[in-house]
Parts: sequence; structure tokens; C-alpha cells
Amino acid sequence: MKSESVSDLSTSSEFIQSSVNAMMRRTKSCHSLKPKKNQVLICISGQKYKIVTEIARELQWKLTNEHNLWNIFWTDSIMGVGFCLTMQRFQKINHFPGMMEICRKDLLARNLNKMLKVFPEEYNIFPKTWSLPSNYADALNYSLKHKNRTYIIKPAAAAQGRGIYLTQNLKDINMDGMICQVYLKKPLLIDGFKFDLRVYALVTSLDPLRIYIYNEGLTRFATKPYALPTKANTGNAFMHLTNYSLNKHSESFSSDKDKGSKRTFSSLNRILSMNGYDVQTLWNEIDEIVVKTVISALPVLKHNYSASFPRHDPWLLEVNHSPSFSTSEYVDRKVKSGLVRDTFNLLGVNGTDRKNVLRDDQIRVKKRMTKLIRHPKEKQSLRNRRQVQYANELNETRANCDQKQAEWEANHLGGFRRIIPVAGNPEKYRDLIEHQNTTSVYKETISTTQKRQSAAMQRRAISANAVAPRPKPKKIGSDIPKNQFKSVDIGFLPNTIADWEEKERKMMMASRAFLVESCGIRSAIHRDLMLNNCLC
Repeated sequence: MKSESVSDLSTSSEFIQSSVNAMMRRTKSCHSLKPKKNQVLICISGQKYKIVTEIARELQWKLTNEHNLWNIFWTDSIMGVGFCLTMQRFQKINHFPGMMEICRKDLLARNLNKMLKVFPEEYNIFPKTWSLPSNYADALNYSLKHKNRTYIIKPAAAAQGRGIYLTQNLKDINMDGMICQVYLKKPLLIDGFKFDLRVYALVTSLDPLRIYIYNEGLTRFATKPYALPTKANTGNAFMHLTNYSLNKHSESFSSDKDKGSKRTFSSLNRILSMNGYDVQTLWNEIDEIVVKTVISALPVLKHNYSASFPRHDPWLLEVNHSPSFSTSEYVDRKVKSGLVRDTFNLLGVNGTDRKNVLRDDQIRVKKRMTKLIRHPKEKQSLRNRRQVQYANELNETRANCDQKQAEWEANHLGGFRRIIPVAGNPEKYRDLIEHQNTTSVYKETISTTQKRQSAAMQRRAISANAVAPRPKPKKIGSDIPKNQFKSVDIGFLPNTIADWEEKERKMMMASRAFLVESCGIRSAIHRDLMLNNCLC
């Protein structure tokens, strides 16, 4: 019996050593085409903007593809959890699962409305908003109580002004995947034109929460003088909408850098100051809106981050959700070139991180694979000690990395300003964050369940009205002469599948697929196996 154990151990040692050698050869082959020493590798094959490529080359970063060990992966689309789980600790990506919670209009409305119920004064920062068709009854009741209101209808997942329209009657509107907002009919005007602000926010850490705002940005103007909405002008997109993709087709569009249809924040600040507005107070309020917006989705963001990056240091990169980096106008290039450059500098990425992490991972894997087999009685206690030691080392490493990153960011702000933690008042948003930290993403209350069921019934009723009455099913064999063959009674008649049932089934299947991918079950099992030394 003893000799068999020695033989098994010898065979295992040979297998382990051959596996380690194979791993080292694979690692060496991955570096056969080595970049310059400590050069940063950036993968931009999934994005289309020239300005990102230009800034990367200006910083002397090497462009690579997704198959190499890149430092930064810059893409115009959101990558799935599976992609994020394959990332190394030194790799960073500009999108991550969960950010749709504040990028999709319907999910943003849901999160803000939840916080409004708990903090009515803090979250009085957005117009009344309903998701359709689930909240259609609430919106309709509001419109009956508040006459002469105008509403703006927007697709939940569209961009660039597509599908947006104004209406003063909610009884006959398209409700499939839309949101409804009370239209702010008395906006601040400049030279008689409506405008909005394109503010760029950078999130570098979720716990603790760190957010930066770029000091420069874009002010986008409508191209027709504004007038109160009426039935005659609600269809005039050049008057009521400020999207550049729409207004660039207007005959009144101007590219003048000071008085044109797109201007910088610097130009806006000068105009506001000349007209007696307190510019600093305005931007303080905008900073608060940005922070509160991110906090509204904090539980889901943290959950998705931990599910996607279970072994990573606790910080991430998000520059809005696929913002346009086109530079078709002078002000675009002026703002966006500095924005991209300062974002890259703020990250503090260098090739040394890649080298050190790969070296440490190789050492760690080699130690784990070459460990001697312990006596069965010692195995559990040894496993417990290693688990505690691993957890302590991981927490210490994360704390050190986060402290170093925070110090780097503070010394390399460029054109950014930090809006949380607030300088001189780090506890400003403590109540909001503590409330969100105690909120579970799995929590389901009775009222939430009932509301979801009611919304489903509402969708069925609305769809049923739009679908033609279901034809009465024919009896099987009724159109065939009786004397041709003997009919067989199968006991039931199949029902006709309505369009709304098939649409709802597909929607539920897509929702289930997303939950399976994002709820973190797979990563949790992987983490437990790793902590218990069950993985080689």
C-alpha cells in the first residue's frame, strides 16, 4: 500500500513538472513578438473613431489585436461577462456589464424613481418619467389630472434622437419599449435657442466610489428659435431637440466656434457669467446630479463588477456609454482630443504592470501545481489556513493597489476634477451610499411582484387590442369528405399562438439568458474552487 502511494506521487510529480514546462513554453510563445520594453498595448479593433487611434500613437502605445496580451481594450460595444472573466489583472476595458443600468433610459428611470421614493428631496433632479407599457396607467392618470401638459416620448434603447417625438395626448401613442417624460416647456435659453450639455464622466472606482468630471464639454443647440409647445409645432425637431445628428441637417446649422450650434463649456460659462448667473453654483449642482445618478445604480454595478472581475483589483473605467468621439466640428476636436488624452494619462497604465502580473501569476501557479500531496487528516486544516491566508493577502493587495491608484489620479488630473469623494466633505453622500450598500439585487418585495404581474397583464391587454380577433379553430378533418377516411378524435384542439405571446416569450428568454450570465453563479463557484485549492 505504501509503495503504491510513492509510485502515485512520483507519477503525479512527473505529470506536474511536464504541465509546468508546457505552461512556461506557452507563456514564452505568447511573448515571441515582444513590444518595446514596458510599452503599453492597446486594442482598438472594436472602435471606429480616429481620435482614439491618434492619441494612442501620440502616447507611443502599440496597437494590437484582441488575441495579444493588451493593457487596454477600447471598444464601442459592451462586452459580456464571459469576456471579462478571461481578463488578466493588469488589463482594463472601457465598458463593463451593468453600466446599462444608467445608460438605457428605461433602466435609468427605474433606478431614479426608486431613489426618489426614499430620498424625495435629494432626487428631485429629473422630470416625471414612466416606462411604457408597464407604467402606462400611472402616466395616463397623471395626464388626466394635469391638463395642458406636453410629454416627450423616447425609445428606451435608441440614440441620436431617433424615434423621439412630443405629444399632448397619451391615449394614442406607441408604447413598445418606450419611456414617457413630462416635457420641460420653460428651459433656459441662449439667444432664444434651446440647448443641452454633453458632460463627460469618468468612474475609476466603485468601492470607494471615485468619479471625475472633465472640465470641458459640448453645448449643443437647437437650430430653430424656441417657442412653447403647441399642436402646430410639436413636430418641429429642430426647435425642440438638441441632438447634433438631427440638427446638422438643418439649414440654420452653424459651425461657428463662438456662436454656432455646438460650443464648448468655456464659451457657455462666459455667456452665463455675462448674464449674471453663478457659474460655480451651476456646476456644483451638475456634479451632484452625476454622483446621484451613479449611486442610483450602485448595487447592480457592484454586483456585475464582482461577477465579471472576481480576481481583479477593485477599480474600473467607464467613459459614459459609447459616447461619440467623432471630430467633424472644430469644437469636437478641441474637446475630445484632450478628453481622451487626459483619460489615458489618468489611468496610469504602463507595460511594467503586465510584466509583473504575468510573473507573479506564473510563480503562484507553479507553487500550486508542485505542492506535495498532504496526509488526508491534514488536508482540511491546511486548506482552511490557506484560505484565510489567501483572503488576507488579497485584501491587502487590493487596498495597496487602490491607494496607489488614488494617489496617481490625484497627481494626474489633467482637465478632470474629482466630484466624489468631495474635497473637504468626504461624508457628503454617505447616507445615499449606505442605503444602496444594504440593498440586495435579488430582493423581491410583494409589491414589486404584484406590479410586475400587473404590468404583464397590461401588456397582454394592449397587445390583444392591436391583434386581430383570433379565428375560431376548425375541427380537424372538417374540410375533408367524411367518406374519405374515418376521423379520429384526439380530445383537444391546438390554440392559435398570438403575436404578443410569442413576443413576450422571446423577451423572457432573453431576460433569462442575461440573468444566467450576470448573476455571478459561475464566478462564485470558480472562486470557491480556487480558494479551496480544487483547481490545478
